[in-house]
Amino acid sequence: MKCPYCGHPDSKVIDSREAEESVRRRRECLACGSRFTTYERIEAQALFIIKKDQRREEFSREKLLAGLHKALEKRPLPAGAVEKLADEVEAELRGLGREEVPSRAVGELVMERLRRLDRIAYIRFASVYRDFKDVEDLEREVEALKREAASARPPRAQLPLISGPELEKPASPRGRRRKTQTSRVAVP
Repeated sequence: MKCPYCGHPDSKVIDSREAEESVRRRRECLACGSRFTTYERIEAQALFIIKKDQRREEFSREKLLAGLHKALEKRPLPAGAVEKLADEVEAELRGLGREEVPSRAVGELVMERLRRLDRIAYIRFASVYRDFKDVEDLEREVEALKREAASARPPRAQLPLISGPELEKPASPRGRRRKTQTSRVAVP
C-alpha cells in the first residue's frame, strides 16, 4: 500500500478490525513512519438494470435512495430507515445472482417494502412508478390498500381476551411473598 504522505510503496499493518461490511486496517509507512487507515471491501459484481426501452443501465444505489427519499419525504420514520430499505432492496437484487434485472422487478421490490413500511409513501411511489393517468387510477390503488388492510385486521365482532373490570384492576404481584415482621423481645 502506497503511503499517502511520502509515496513510499511499502507499509506494514499495525492493526486490523472488522467494520461495517469491510476490514479496517491501520498502517504505518516503512519510510517516513506516518500512520494511515485503509478499508478493504469486497467488490460487488456489476448489476445492470434493463429499462422498458431495453437500454442497460448500471444499478445506482444513489438513484434508488433518491426515489425512496422522495416517496418518504416528511414521513415519520426512524433514522436510518431509508438506508435500511435501500440495503434490503439492493441485497435482494444481488441475491438473485443475475447480472441483469428488469427495472420492473426493482420497482415491484420497492413497492412491496413501502407497502409494509408506510402506505402514504407507497401511494406516492406507485403513482409515479405505475404512471397513474387520472384520479380514478389513484382511487383504485387506495381502495386496494384499504381492502388489504381490512383483510389483515381481526374481525370487529371478535371479543377481547380480557374484558370489563379485569382490565381496570391492577395486576396482583403473583409469586411474591410478603415478609412478615416479627418483633423480638429481649429476655432478661
